[in-house]
Amino acid sequence: MKSVYMQYNFDKIIDRRGSGAIMTDLLQERYGRDDLLALWVADMYFETPAPIRAAIEHRLAHQIYGYSVPAASYWASIINWERELHGWKFRREEMTFIPGIVRGIAYVLQCFTQPGDKVVVQPPVYMPFLNLPRNNGRQVVYNPLAWDAAAGTYRMDLANLEEVCRKESPKVLILSNPHNPAGIVWPKEDLAAVADICQRHGVLVISDEIHADMALEGAVHHPFQTVSAAAAEVSIAFAAPSKTFNIAGLVSSFCVVPNPRIREPFFHYLEANEFDGPLFLSVIATEAAFTQCGEWRRQMLAYVKGNVDFVCDYLREKVPGIVPVRPQASFLIWLDCTQLGLDHDALIDLFVNRARLAFNDGVAFGPGGEGHMRMNVGAPRALVAEAMQRLEQAVKSLK
Repeated sequence: MKSVYMQYNFDKIIDRRGSGAIMTDLLQERYGRDDLLALWVADMYFETPAPIRAAIEHRLAHQIYGYSVPAASYWASIINWERELHGWKFRREEMTFIPGIVRGIAYVLQCFTQPGDKVVVQPPVYMPFLNLPRNNGRQVVYNPLAWDAAAGTYRMDLANLEEVCRKESPKVLILSNPHNPAGIVWPKEDLAAVADICQRHGVLVISDEIHADMALEGAVHHPFQTVSAAAAEVSIAFAAPSKTFNIAGLVSSFCVVPNPRIREPFFHYLEANEFDGPLFLSVIATEAAFTQCGEWRRQMLAYVKGNVDFVCDYLREKVPGIVPVRPQASFLIWLDCTQLGLDHDALIDLFVNRARLAFNDGVAFGPGGEGHMRMNVGAPRALVAEAMQRLEQAVKSLK
């Protein structure tokens, strides 16, 4: 995790339009207009760290881009990063490359379940958790998160999870750890309880830990497989440097499977279908991120926390009808807009047509997402401030 100290500029505004970025270049298609301030897709406006760009540029200077094999140092960089940052210890044979976590979840469903099998999700939650099982002919069953008003966030309903597993006999539970969209860093004891429940009922846990390296000040992420022997026994964990270092387009994910009874059939499935071979640019970017960009990460997280504080303070003081769930991890803020008293169409009109903002519609996150929006604050403070000003004026226009 070595890195040379320098001061990074996260206030720099980079125009992403015309670069093929989903964030900006799909606005017309998704929102019906392209004059919006786009803070929806979960990647950041910050420059990808210079060591990553330099490593890629160095490799691209070579005249041939043929078939390649990842060096041992690539695997070592992942193992060392996870051990040093999270205390998550695993061996090289327990891990492999995966071409994206969403694809990885689909591969697990295809490998370990059959059409008609049931999959547990805990909404409101990241949209593909709902769509992937359905698109693969599986049944989605819900264990909705419970709102804890005193804490101002959600908790897992463990008693209901036990009941769901008992009644529905699901094959898989998909866990968002940390949680997307609410940015929750789950308590270790809750994760251990999930593992115990799933072990008792023969449920395979998929733990999506893509936001794991983005715990904000004061929060400590617990990799699912570290919380208990049962958790390691029943799970497949996915992680990546993509969110943390803003390299999602390079597809640099990996998975860890300690239990050989799960690992052997899954890794065979990946190998048999040639899903386990990383592209050479993702290898280069991952190794540079995990060996040279620790300081960039620390400064980025401090800046993001400043954005979170800014949004929470601004809404409390000037737009009290919108209540943010303060995230413990990542650059996403879940906004509760129910106090505005608007139906779904009116809420979308408020954000898109009155405020000219592109946020994520909470309905897409499943039951409990109604009346909510998800905002990306992984952006220069000036853009975040402009978004708040637009939202304030839009809400005032309702009166």
